[in-house]
Amino acid sequence: MKRKVLFATCVCGMLSLVQYATVEDEKWGDRLAAYAVGEFMPADRYHWDWAQATMLRAVADRHELGINREAMLDYVRRAMDATASKANGKHPNAVASGFGMAFLARVTGEEAYARKAREIFSDYQAIPRASNGGVSHRDNVVELWDDTVYMIGLFLLEMYAWTGDEMYLRELSFQITAHAEKLADPATGLWYHGWDNDDEPFDDGCSMPGWANNPARRGNECWGRGNGWIVMTLANTLHLMPREMSERPALEAMFLKFARALADLQDEATGHWYQLPAYPGESGNFIESSATAMFAYGLSVGIADGLLPSDVFLPVVERAFRGIESHSLTPASDTALTVSNVCSGTCVGDKNYYFNRRVVNGTHFALGATIMFHDRYQLLEK
Repeated sequence: MKRKVLFATCVCGMLSLVQYATVEDEKWGDRLAAYAVGEFMPADRYHWDWAQATMLRAVADRHELGINREAMLDYVRRAMDATASKANGKHPNAVASGFGMAFLARVTGEEAYARKAREIFSDYQAIPRASNGGVSHRDNVVELWDDTVYMIGLFLLEMYAWTGDEMYLRELSFQITAHAEKLADPATGLWYHGWDNDDEPFDDGCSMPGWANNPARRGNECWGRGNGWIVMTLANTLHLMPREMSERPALEAMFLKFARALADLQDEATGHWYQLPAYPGESGNFIESSATAMFAYGLSVGIADGLLPSDVFLPVVERAFRGIESHSLTPASDTALTVSNVCSGTCVGDKNYYFNRRVVNGTHFALGATIMFHDRYQLLEK
C-alpha cells in the first residue's frame, strides 16, 4: 500500500553559558547550527558516513521547519553532490547518508537523486543478515548492534516519506523487532550494545576483545548513546507510521517502556543521562550529552504526538534542555557554540570500557542530535 506523505516533521563542562544562552535567549541551537555548517563541516567537506549523516539530518530538519530553509537545502544538495561518486549502502553506516539522496529526490524531484536513492536501497538489500534476519552492523562479520537501527532508519524513513510505499516502514519495523530480540533487556526495555551471530572471534580494533565470549554472545551493558539511537528511531517511526499498520502496537509498547525507564534514570541535578544510564552517579560514570539530546528529542516527539503524557514527561524534557544549556555547551569561537561532555566513537565492551572512553567536544553526531533536540523543544514551547 502506498500513501502520500507530508514530511514537514523533524524526523525522519565548561565556561558558564550566561553570556551565550539564558532563559530569555533560548536560540543556542542557532549558534550550534551556524558552527556546524559554517566551520565544523562545510558541505564540500562532507564525508559519506554515519556521524556526518546525523548532522545532515539536523540540517534537513531545519529546512523542513522553515529555519533558513533555502540555505539548509543548499547545504544538503552540496553535501550530496560532493559525495555522489562515493554514495553507497553497502553497510549500515553507509546507508545512513543515503537519506540525503532520498530527501533531495522528494524535495527537488530530480531524477539524479532518485536514481542514487534506489541504488542505495539495492545495496542495502545485499547487506549480510543474521540468523533472525537482522541487518549486520559489519560487512565482514555478522553482528547486530543497536546503532544499526538508526543508521538504516534514517534512510528507510526518508524512502517512505518520498515514495509513500509502506514496504519501507515494514522493513524498518522488522529490523527493530529483530534487533530487539537479541539486544533488549526484558526488565528495563533498554538495549544492550551488540550481539554476535557466531562463535568466531573477530577483533575490529575498537571493541574490547572477547566481548561476546559469554553464553548469550552479547555485550552486557546498555550504553547511553546506543539507546539514544533506538529512542530516536522509535519516535520517528511512530511519527510517520499510519495508525492502521499492524506493526504499530508493538513499537508503541516498546517506546513507552523506554520512556518510563528513561524518566526514572535521569539525573535531576544536571538534567542529563549517564554514559551507562543504568548506573546513575556511580564512580567512573559520567554525564553524556549526545545520549541526553537523543533521549530528550525522542521524548519530545512522543509528547507532541500524544504518545506520552505531557504532565509526566515534559518536566523530564525541560530538565534536559536546561541541563544541556548549563552543562554541555562550550564556546567554539567568540560567537559560536559547540557541544561538550561527548563520549567519542565507541564500540562494544564491559563497564570499565565505557567508563574509560574519551570525552570530547563537538563531533558530527553530538551537534546533529543537540540541534535536533533544540529545534523540537522550541516546537513544544510554542
